[in-house]
Amino acid sequence: MATIASRFRLWAAAGALLAGLSGCSEQQAGPQAGPQMPPPGVGVVTLSSERLELTDTLPARVSAYRTAEIRPQVSGIILQRFFSEGATVKAGDKLYQIDPTLYEAELASAKANLAVAEANAYTARLKAKRFKELARKSAISAQEVDDSDALAKQAAAQVKAAQAAVRAAQINLGYTKITAPISGVIGRSTITEGALVSAQQATALTIIRQLSPVYVDIKRPAASLLQMKNPELSRDVRVALDDGTQFGETGKLQFADVSVDEGTGTINLRALFQNDAAALLPGMFVRAEVPSTLIDDAILVPQQAVVRQATGQTMAWVVGDDNKAQMRNIVVTRAIGNQWLLQSGLQAGERVVISGIQKLQQARTRDPIAVTPEEAKR
Repeated sequence: MATIASRFRLWAAAGALLAGLSGCSEQQAGPQAGPQMPPPGVGVVTLSSERLELTDTLPARVSAYRTAEIRPQVSGIILQRFFSEGATVKAGDKLYQIDPTLYEAELASAKANLAVAEANAYTARLKAKRFKELARKSAISAQEVDDSDALAKQAAAQVKAAQAAVRAAQINLGYTKITAPISGVIGRSTITEGALVSAQQATALTIIRQLSPVYVDIKRPAASLLQMKNPELSRDVRVALDDGTQFGETGKLQFADVSVDEGTGTINLRALFQNDAAALLPGMFVRAEVPSTLIDDAILVPQQAVVRQATGQTMAWVVGDDNKAQMRNIVVTRAIGNQWLLQSGLQAGERVVISGIQKLQQARTRDPIAVTPEEAKR
């Protein structure tokens, strides 16, 4: 029994010694522990709501403001062409000369016929006047007076017909000089000197197009027409060329068609551009930015703040009033410049992280993470 008791005392003493050594070790280790790391610094942006006008990018074609197809109004041989193809012409400029010889002769003949008619009318008026004087003396019958009056009126009508023939001959002679009906850029000539042309022929001699201003015809889905009728919506239209180059001028919407294309379900919008440099040419394909919707309280989120998950979800790190960041599911719809239009998940006044996101991602936790936020510029 004495041996067992002595062993027990020995174990107790050893335990007390180990406890003492452990305490000393803890006391020595305490002062040597390193300082805690400060919260990571992140850049944040405070969200705000604003009135936003959305635009749609739609296919469009350029068309001339005015187009004139030049056709002869009388037949004859082309004697001369007075313009250079591709040049700018003004309304009234002479373009072609048709051989006027035949039409000059027709005018001379019409004038001669007019002189004869006027002479006959003069004789008829004198005769009718004399017959009226004789009738008052009962020297002739009333029938003879009536006949003389009728002949005088018939002669006066023949004068008017001759005058009309002279006017027609003058017009036809004038048509031998083909002039520009509008100002614009003239295209290539389809005929040369010496060619025979016919009145109102199907083939145009050339075409003049007015390029300043020009129209841009835009195809838009008919379903969006009601949104465009908002009177507060802007009428400004911008276009980009086929290679993506932005056209410098801003156009104005003029009108929308009142019928829908049955094949495509679209309506035609027309915008007017001044096109001072003639950079937009008829037939050119462009992409038009057209006002579509007005949102009174839109929230735009910087693209740097939006994190896309492998599942396709979009998320953002949101910093609360306690300066702790936590991931939150959000829904964005479309890009507006370097920002996303928010549909849901955030509110105006909340702060989202736009820089330092990698530090937060490395934490690999869904719990709030203390951060040191610093307001950043968008």
